[in-house]
Amino acid sequence: MSPDAPTASLTLSQLRKDFGSAAAVDGISLSVPAGAFLVLLGPSGCGKTTTLRMLAGLESPTGGEIRFGDRVIACGDGSVDVPPSQREAGLVFQSYALWPHKTVRANIEWPLTVAGWDRRARRERVDEVLDMVAIAPLADRYPGEISGGQQQRVAIARMIAPRPAMLLFDEPLSNLDAKLRVDTRSELMRIHRATGATSVYVTHDQVEAMTMATHIALMNDGRIEQFGTPRELLDEPATAFAATFIGTPPANIVRCRAVAGRLVAGGTDCGPAPQGLSDGGEPEARVSAMYRAESLRLETAVHGSADRPMSGTGRLPAVFADQVPMADRWVVGVQLEDGTRVSVTRGAPVELRVGDPLLLVLPDAPDAVFDATGRVHEATAQVQGTVAR
Repeated sequence: MSPDAPTASLTLSQLRKDFGSAAAVDGISLSVPAGAFLVLLGPSGCGKTTTLRMLAGLESPTGGEIRFGDRVIACGDGSVDVPPSQREAGLVFQSYALWPHKTVRANIEWPLTVAGWDRRARRERVDEVLDMVAIAPLADRYPGEISGGQQQRVAIARMIAPRPAMLLFDEPLSNLDAKLRVDTRSELMRIHRATGATSVYVTHDQVEAMTMATHIALMNDGRIEQFGTPRELLDEPATAFAATFIGTPPANIVRCRAVAGRLVAGGTDCGPAPQGLSDGGEPEARVSAMYRAESLRLETAVHGSADRPMSGTGRLPAVFADQVPMADRWVVGVQLEDGTRVSVTRGAPVELRVGDPLLLVLPDAPDAVFDATGRVHEATAQVQGTVAR
């Protein structure tokens, strides 16, 4: 990290953004230390980009507070709303937004000119940044004369040139091809370390999040479903949504009923129910059992048919859907009778056609159990011992 590189922690307290009667961001709170790489992860419409725009000063919150370090940047009551140019935050848009009539060097130099840097300091800093992002040979070209990946590097160089304390990325890799995305992820992580700035990165791609983040805020419907390190979200999902969003492949959810201390799906016994799950006078409770892909097995029948399993055998009837290679394993997709899709990892592919019947073999107990609200049941650890790692 450069000795004069600024850095700041980030704290959101009950941050909210309403558009009319709809809450795009619904009272989220989190805190990350200076130098962290925070990823706002979630599906389209979950509120992650709106949150980033509030950090950048492009949207004003309608509730809560934003702090960069000890400095209050914005308050929902309107008492504080620091202009974007005074927040010491750099932003890379999804579209890069480069000046087409300016050279690469001129694009990078522009924010330094606006900030009042003298000519010599501007040139030295631009040269430094060009080398940092490995685009010095492109300095005299125009955006229309370079590739999309190179344009993205120019946008990043322009952002880090003024040495901002906060780096904000709005899905910067979405316009790149698959291989370039992988290469650029590593480059962004290197730049993050070199600048020492706190980074906030928006994406819907959980692979990007798991690869780059020190902290992840998984968002859904304007709220934070779970906040923690990548390992925490992967090993200990707090909700059914988190379980099915994180992981490659993500965990599977089987809808069950808790009956007399057992989990039952259709006529199949899926293992013991967490203690107290069906208490409260209700004869049964609807829950979700989580199974990791590596916890499941498949049984195929001879001659392409499968016997119907007897009740309580721990086997669910299914049909083959597809399979794809992943590293040294195969991910086999099957469909249960209720339409639920389940992924199973195997060391070898199956010799089946789409629609062929098979049996999904369950372990003695699920890897986690979520209650009717989708939250992990507090007694799950009594069933599974510890979440699979």
